[in-house]
Amino acid sequence: MHAPAHRSYPLAMRALLLLLAFLLVPAAVRAVESEAVVSPRARVTLVTEAAAVAPGGTFRLALRQVLAPGWHTYWTNPGDAGEPPSLDLSLPDGGEAGPLAFPAPLRIPYGPLVNFGYLGEAVFPLTVTVPEGLQPGRIFTIEGTARWLVCADLCIPEEGAFRLDLPVEAATRTDPTATELFRAAEAALPRPSPFAVRAGFEGGRGAIELAGAGLGPASVRQAFFFPDEVGVLGNAAPQPLSVREGALVLGLARGPGSEARPLPRELSGLVAITDAAGVRAAYRVSAAPGAVPEGGGAALWQVVLWAALGGLILNLMPCVFPVLAMKAMGIARLSGASRNAVRAEALGYVAGVVAAFLAVGGALVAARLAGSAAGWGFQFTAPAFVAALAWLMLAVGLNLSGVFAVGGPSTGGRLGSFGTGALAVVVATPCTAPFMAAALGAALAMPPLAALAVFGAMGLGMAAPHALLAAFPTLARLLPRPGAWMERLRQLLAFPMYGAAAWLAWVASVQAGPEGLAWVLAGALLVGFAGWALGVAQATGGGRIGRGAAVLAVLGALALLPMVSGSTPAATAAVPGEEAWSADRLAALRAEGRPVFVNLTAAWCITCRVNERVALDTEATRAAFTRVGVALLTGDWTRGDPAITALLRERGRDGVPLYLFYPAGGGEPVALPQILTERMVIEAISATPERPRPAA
Repeated sequence: MHAPAHRSYPLAMRALLLLLAFLLVPAAVRAVESEAVVSPRARVTLVTEAAAVAPGGTFRLALRQVLAPGWHTYWTNPGDAGEPPSLDLSLPDGGEAGPLAFPAPLRIPYGPLVNFGYLGEAVFPLTVTVPEGLQPGRIFTIEGTARWLVCADLCIPEEGAFRLDLPVEAATRTDPTATELFRAAEAALPRPSPFAVRAGFEGGRGAIELAGAGLGPASVRQAFFFPDEVGVLGNAAPQPLSVREGALVLGLARGPGSEARPLPRELSGLVAITDAAGVRAAYRVSAAPGAVPEGGGAALWQVVLWAALGGLILNLMPCVFPVLAMKAMGIARLSGASRNAVRAEALGYVAGVVAAFLAVGGALVAARLAGSAAGWGFQFTAPAFVAALAWLMLAVGLNLSGVFAVGGPSTGGRLGSFGTGALAVVVATPCTAPFMAAALGAALAMPPLAALAVFGAMGLGMAAPHALLAAFPTLARLLPRPGAWMERLRQLLAFPMYGAAAWLAWVASVQAGPEGLAWVLAGALLVGFAGWALGVAQATGGGRIGRGAAVLAVLGALALLPMVSGSTPAATAAVPGEEAWSADRLAALRAEGRPVFVNLTAAWCITCRVNERVALDTEATRAAFTRVGVALLTGDWTRGDPAITALLRERGRDGVPLYLFYPAGGGEPVALPQILTERMVIEAISATPERPRPAA
């Protein structure tokens, strides 16, 4: 059984850290605890607030777990994997014990899975009633057996036996030193909801609404619904929050395979709400599913609109610049052509773009249904795909340079336009444009057909300029007339393709190291030879030998792809002032009260690289970070790190870049735009006070 991965510690180090944590436990609390059951992963005890009990009285008891760094335990609904702790008590005749109460859990992601549980310390209280006939002066003995599961990189079941002997007196006597522990435990428990609750589903989408005084945009920062029943919802699906005065609505989604199961008669669970001050409180809620409350995520038409706008803006993103060469050539060829020819070429490009978006979207939906962590641009996390695309860019450049021709001396036609459109989408997938992130996150929480409709709309948005040309082919008359300049333009536009091939080779070197780069360059040599052999065959009228040599060279290049995938990336040198992102390091920095800036990036993301150059790696931004003591954590998604995928999913994103600023002293992070400027970054951290400098 696997669980969320955390920073790994050697066994001896874990035991030492745990021992130090135990020694730091206040002696006042240890005084009312049983003898501990200790492992390198956890210290577990029974603890009580009563120094003495009275006949017929009640007091609070708790199962207390102190977990070693990186380990966690589980809530009643453990999420995608796990098991909650249990406690069996043996009491004197007439004694009674209530059930364990579970505090509000945390979301603990691991790849595509999300568990619900606890990190650090978890206290599970219950109430014990003393029998009426017990005489003062006697001993009230509590014996118990508990079982629990602790997980990190792997899961280990543990168990232990406990005993407490409490004196019986005329009146219950509470140990004041344990009051703080039980007060904190009670505060962490979910409370009855003061809000009116409605819930509903339509297909795989739904929402839950809380309405009542105190709810509003100024008071609610974040909210999340934890269902009581296992398998009702997709635990990893984003829950888009909509807040208005007097109400909040959380969008919900059924998980893969759960749509076939009927909904429970009562959808129950708890809603954890973080207020404007960063204080988290949980409320127990329950509602019979009915109509979907308004605002439960975005409606399909809204997501389709976002997708179309995002696709249109995608034409301006750096990822698409290499293909602009091919697009420019295609448009230039249309000058002076007939209306039917213009319409056919434009529709071919539109069809290629839409078909490619549907193919990518279908692959994403299928991967999600199969439980994979695939996200937008997921194919670029595979070094073999990056290498193959680099070779394709090289081949396109050779074609534009006139080394060989596709389909004869001139390129174009409907098939060429279709291929150009499809290639534009493949190259564009490292980027996400404004509106796209929200559309992608919403689409992948929808049923498959609705998700494909969103991807199709994204394709139509990207192809909108050509769609306009197809609808009004007379616009082609505004283009310059064909002439010798077109041949020069075609040759000139080969160089952006060579640049794209070089960039992709560099990405492959980051992913697969120097050895992988060597295989990529060897493949490029074979592709270059194939282009030359094909060009000679076309120029001389010979066919079989030249074409056969070209085919063999291409097959030889493809045979190198497993070598690229199997290469090990070289260790990257640490950049001064930066640290690698991890959930543990982020938690440690936040525990220190430091502001943290998280940069989720990838080597193949051109938008990420541009943002780093113009907004993050500037002298002014670095000075601002230093002035207020901002810690910079960089998460590299170049090879599809599952932990980073989970963080992206948690934030409703399906691709990079993602920039999060965590303010000093706690509170929810602020997500910055995907297109950054230096001013945006500096303004985002401006609310953080300057870090005090040590006295001279």
